[in-house]
Amino acid sequence: MPAPVMPSMSPDPAGAWAAVLARAPEAGFVYAVVSTGIYCRPACPARRPLRKNVEFFASAQAAERAGFRPCKRCSPDVPARLAGPASERVARMCALLEESETAPSLAELARQVGLGPHHAQRSFVKALGLSPKQYRAAIERQRFAGVLGHSTSVTQAIFRAGVGSVARFYQRVAPGLGMQPQQVRAGAAGLAIHYAFGTSTLGDVLVAVTAHGVCAVSLGDNRSELVGQLVQRFPRAEVKAGGHELGQRVRAVVRLVDGRAGKAAELPLDIRGTAFQERVWRALRAIPRGKTQTYSELAQAVGAPGSVRAVAHACAQNPLAVLVPCHRVVRKSGELAGYRWGLERKRALLEREGGRSAAAPRAGAQSGAKARRP
Repeated sequence: MPAPVMPSMSPDPAGAWAAVLARAPEAGFVYAVVSTGIYCRPACPARRPLRKNVEFFASAQAAERAGFRPCKRCSPDVPARLAGPASERVARMCALLEESETAPSLAELARQVGLGPHHAQRSFVKALGLSPKQYRAAIERQRFAGVLGHSTSVTQAIFRAGVGSVARFYQRVAPGLGMQPQQVRAGAAGLAIHYAFGTSTLGDVLVAVTAHGVCAVSLGDNRSELVGQLVQRFPRAEVKAGGHELGQRVRAVVRLVDGRAGKAAELPLDIRGTAFQERVWRALRAIPRGKTQTYSELAQAVGAPGSVRAVAHACAQNPLAVLVPCHRVVRKSGELAGYRWGLERKRALLEREGGRSAAAPRAGAQSGAKARRP
C-alpha cells in the first residue's frame, strides 16, 4: 500500500470526483487508486474505480511521491497540454522546474534545452498558458503547503520548500495561498467563515463569506453535504451559520440563479487561486449575460490559445457558482461539458440568460444533481 501523503493543496474532492465520473478532458490534477497503486488522468478510459479507493493529487509528482505509479493507458506523467515541435523541450523545462531544489533562472532553463531565453519563454507560455516563473511559483506553493504543518516555523517551511528567500516567498508564493501563511499552517485556523442558505428554483444555494467578501457559492439538494464540502475546503476554519449580514447577499445570489435582476459585480469576492486560474476567472466574469464562449475562445481571451485543457480545469475548480459564470462556457459543438453543480443546472442557467442553446447530453450521460424547474 502506498505511503501516507503529507498534507497538500489537493483538488476539491467533490469537484474532482465529478470530473472523474464525467471523464473530463482537463489534466490539471490526477487521481490515484489505492487498491491498484496506479494514478490516472480524469479522462482515463479505464474502468472507473470505487470512490472509497480514490485519492486526489495536484500533480503527477505528488502522486509518485506518495508511492503510486503512472497508468500506461493515459500516461498521466506526460504533460498533456504540450504539442508541436517544441513539446519535448517544454516538457524538459517543466521537469527542471519541478525537480530542482532552488528555482533555475530563465537563462539556465534555456541553456539546458538548447534554446535562447526569449524562445524558451515564448515556447513555454504558448504550451502551458503561463510563464516558467508562474509555473515554479505554483510548485513552490504546493511544496510549502506540504511541509508547513511539519515545520517549526513559517520561515523554516519557506526554505524547506526550496523558495530561496523570505522576500521571494511573499512576492511570488504567498499571494496564491488565499490566506496568511500562519493560517495555512494551522489548516485555516482563525479564519472566520460565515454561511447561509437560500432556496432557488434550481435547489438550495449556499453562500459563504469571509471578512473580505464571498468565498464560496454552491448549488445542491442536500444542505448537509454543501456544508460538509465547505468545511472540507477549510478544515480548521471557524465555520459558522449566519452573521455578516448574509441575508442580503444570499438574496442577491438567488436572484442571479433564478434569472432575475442583479449583477454579480456588485458583490465583493474573496477568491484566490493560481495565477492562471485567476486569469481564467477574470475572463469568465467578462462574458456578458446572454452570451457564451467555447473553451477555445476562452483560452484565446486569456492569451493562452494552446492551453484549452488548462482553461477547462480552471473552470472546473471555480468555487463561486453564478458569480464567476463558468456555466457560460460550452464545447465547440454547443454540447454542455462538466459543471460541478450538475449539467441540468447549467442548461437552465443558460436558458434563463438567453444564451446560445446547448446540445442535449447523450442518453445515459451523467448530469449531476437534479434541478428543480420553475
